[in-house]
Amino acid sequence: MSDALPPSDRYRQGMATRRAVLGDNHVDRAQSATTDFDRPFQELITEAAWGHVWSRSAWTKRERSIVTIALLAALGQDEEVAMHIRATANTGATREDICEALLHVAIYAGVPAANHAIKIAKRVFCEMDAGKAA
Repeated sequence: MSDALPPSDRYRQGMATRRAVLGDNHVDRAQSATTDFDRPFQELITEAAWGHVWSRSAWTKRERSIVTIALLAALGQDEEVAMHIRATANTGATREDICEALLHVAIYAGVPAANHAIKIAKRVFCEMDAGKAA
């Protein structure tokens, strides 16, 4: 963390959760790409998103994954949708779960948003299947 402070317990928990959900390779790439400019942002999301929200015990990682994908799809956050669909390999959210979530997106956020997210999901699922076959 910046300012030479030791990492907080929330940060350490966040990093563990982030690694469990996104995988070590993804987190290691993000960490190696971090600069002084975005280090405060990386620390913030590690503590707040991963250490506080994703680490809570009220919902499973599967449930959080489903909700996150739906929200990101509704907001049109394509890269984040793809990243979190890849993360379903670690969270336990199934393709059926994602299909159901995107049906909700169609009704509550609009058909174009869901249609676009479905295209992204199909592409990512093909990539994931190809990776398994290799």
